Amino acid sequence: MVSLVVILFPPLLIAFLLVMERVEEPLRRPTGQREVAEFLSTATPGEVDTLARSGIRRAMSRWRARRRSRLQRARPPVV
Repeated sequence: MVSLVVILFPPLLIAFLLVMERVEEPLRRPTGQREVAEFLSTATPGEVDTLARSGIRRAMSRWRARRRSRLQRARPPVV
């Protein structure tokens, strides 16, 4: 049992680090002027509240998630 843990731990750790790198990539990307202008023109009251309470990074991530989900719903299913 111990040998199984010793064998599986390094690959699982590397897989976890690769997944976390993909998760962190959008968070490291700086917010551009055009994106902020679009945010201000299309933000919901909840997103503006997030901007006031948590800052631009959190508000932009919430806005991007909403925009991404809206785009996924608008695409027709691929058959």
